[in-house]
Amino acid sequence: MAQVSIPDSEVDIVIGAVQSDLASFMEEWRPIFSRYHLIIVKDPDLKDELKVPGGFNVNVYTKSDIDRVVGSSSTTVLFSGYSCRYFGYLMSRKKYIISVDDDCFPARDNKGDIIDIVAQHVSNLTTPATPFFFNTLYDPYRKGADFVRGYPFSLRHGVSCALSCGLWLNLADYDAPTQALKPGHRNSRYVDAVLTVPARTMMPVSGINIGFDRELVGPALFPAMRLAAEGKFRWETVEDIWCGMCVKVVCDHMGTGVKSGLPYVWREERGDAVESLKKEWEGVKLMEEVVPFFQSLRLSKAAVSAEECVVEMAVAVEERLGPVDPVFARAADAMVNWIKLWKVAGTRSAVA
Repeated sequence: MAQVSIPDSEVDIVIGAVQSDLASFMEEWRPIFSRYHLIIVKDPDLKDELKVPGGFNVNVYTKSDIDRVVGSSSTTVLFSGYSCRYFGYLMSRKKYIISVDDDCFPARDNKGDIIDIVAQHVSNLTTPATPFFFNTLYDPYRKGADFVRGYPFSLRHGVSCALSCGLWLNLADYDAPTQALKPGHRNSRYVDAVLTVPARTMMPVSGINIGFDRELVGPALFPAMRLAAEGKFRWETVEDIWCGMCVKVVCDHMGTGVKSGLPYVWREERGDAVESLKKEWEGVKLMEEVVPFFQSLRLSKAAVSAEECVVEMAVAVEERLGPVDPVFARAADAMVNWIKLWKVAGTRSAVA
């Protein structure tokens, strides 16, 4: 099946900025990002002025912009640290969003060529996903691949892909306990593969390097789960893990797919795993409650949009997980409030 060709104007690249000097980051990405519209969202807790080089089609959003749209009382709670990326999702009006964090740089494939993460995410999103029967040659729609013997012909048309989850080289996405035990471990293995995550299978999505169809699942990517002692670095947060499980439930319910694998980025080191463990340990324990909940969660036929799925999911979170820990009740409230915010923001025109 041929890949659908889409214009560059249908893509927004969202960058969450938790450091002020983005000059080297932007210059590294210039060969790829200069073709597209960029949305940079500054961490509302960051005091220094952002340094963004010229030559890009970019809108920069700061705390004052977030306060104007969301309200000052919610700014820090919702969008602190890398969660600021979600404000970019809120303000975008493009069909496809590619999201990459400011500690990531272009990676190279096994031939030494720079990986175009936008092209690969768009390729994943514009070719079908196959969540209902696993193809042992991975993504059958990639060049040089096809469906294996025994794959039902009735399922070979696939379904729309709503979410593309990229990977990264160098620093792997371990939790704080694992990274503390393996401080010198680095991911140096580039695997040239994309696969569809099977339906009803949960996965901990990381917001570091993703692409998604905003029209299909935009409302289901949100900041909701906040730990009591949550910090700003990857080991200290669980909001994107929670968000990933929520969006996977939505995709399963709506009959759309999620792909994982290519494209890769190169991720720099930041933070201290041992210190972060003190903040993340609460989240590590909570996952033992979270995963079984999402594995068993089924939404009703009345939920026919991503917005309705999230609201129905929030009710289930409140009823089933709320009594376990107050953090879940707060997450349920945040999910409902996010949908209200999404609808309000959707009635406004994005800044040109």
